[in-house]
Amino acid sequence: MPAPSLSRFALVDVNSCFAACERIFDPSLEGRPVVVLSNNDGCVVARSAEAKALGIPMGEPWFRLQAWADKHGVAARSSNYELYGDISGRIMAMLRRFSDQVEVYSIDEAFIRLSGTVEELATTSREIRRRILHDIGVPVSVGIAPTRTLAKLASHGAKKSPALHGVACTDWYTDEQMGRILTSTPVGDLWGVGRRGAKRLAGLGIDNACQLRDSDTKTMRRRFSVNMAHTILELRGHACIDIGDHDAVRQQVMFSRSFSTPVTSPSEMQQVLSIYAQNASRRLRGQGSVAGAVYAWAQTAWATPPMHTAAAACEITPRTADPALLTKAACQLVLPRMLEGRRYVRAGVSLTDIAQTRDQVVLDLFDTDTPAAQVGSLLDQVNDRLGRGAIGLGMAGLQAPPDWQMKREMLSPRATTHWEELAVAR
Repeated sequence: MPAPSLSRFALVDVNSCFAACERIFDPSLEGRPVVVLSNNDGCVVARSAEAKALGIPMGEPWFRLQAWADKHGVAARSSNYELYGDISGRIMAMLRRFSDQVEVYSIDEAFIRLSGTVEELATTSREIRRRILHDIGVPVSVGIAPTRTLAKLASHGAKKSPALHGVACTDWYTDEQMGRILTSTPVGDLWGVGRRGAKRLAGLGIDNACQLRDSDTKTMRRRFSVNMAHTILELRGHACIDIGDHDAVRQQVMFSRSFSTPVTSPSEMQQVLSIYAQNASRRLRGQGSVAGAVYAWAQTAWATPPMHTAAAACEITPRTADPALLTKAACQLVLPRMLEGRRYVRAGVSLTDIAQTRDQVVLDLFDTDTPAAQVGSLLDQVNDRLGRGAIGLGMAGLQAPPDWQMKREMLSPRATTHWEELAVAR
């Protein structure tokens, strides 16, 4: 009798994503402890397996760690957002060769839908690992299960257990074995539960995933939420949310950064908001969406009171991805609310009320400036061809880096997005 064909979720997770991206073009980092720092080279936000083994904590300020890190051979790199984003895009494109149902969960994770026998699922997952490592240069782990919650758990096991060689499938295990696996899994490690949920569950005597799976669904829904009930059902093997035919569309698109030098004047802040709004609009167009609301803000440092936030939101009708309109809105929201003499250290632009471009049907009958709708796509074409930042509207088109631009003193080459920083092979 032939083995049955199954439909399963597979979670593809990049191992130590930021460190793995740094190693692609710098082989000297292979085997070394690597940490990646936050904006302005502030704190540790990513660690390689070797750095974790040294006990380097997440969020540790770099100035406290630097002397110790030098003695222990720790390599530090500034956050290379351009490189990480491009490598992530290449990985997601590779996954679409194996499945027509891909859901991008984060920069280093994606759920895909696979079908086949248990052996075929494992073979396909191993081929995914091999192709991504060979063609792109980063290692991934794959967890296969009937639900996304269990796939997430399987991926964690594939990453932590060398004997699994990067692939784990819950169908390999009996009910008794799965019970032992869930019993050894702290409830706080489950996808969607978190530290706060784990504390509340501990008050009910629920400490591990097996205890949560065996709890009463109706009671847990009443005490917590429908999301907790869904988690319980998924631990039992019942998928509550299916992956759609296309990648999930973000319901909020945001671009925010901290400054290396505080911004004090409206003219400087106008430049900041111009660049940030156009970056956010680019992301919006990248997912084929338009936005109907803008929220923009600028903040002073919380450590130097009195703290002040210049922030406001507004609606935009009809929805748009036009960088000129979004830039104008962001500046009008923040600049009049800035206080004289205050030192602003962070700003951002958030776009909400998002819809797919194909769903945008409401037009302004009195708007005759129809060519403006093509400005955004034209900017994207030029920047894609000549490099990010080659052209922009207004103050976002300045080529010289401003004084407030984020400090990244240990930035590696942006080898896949900037011609002048291409890797050199010897």
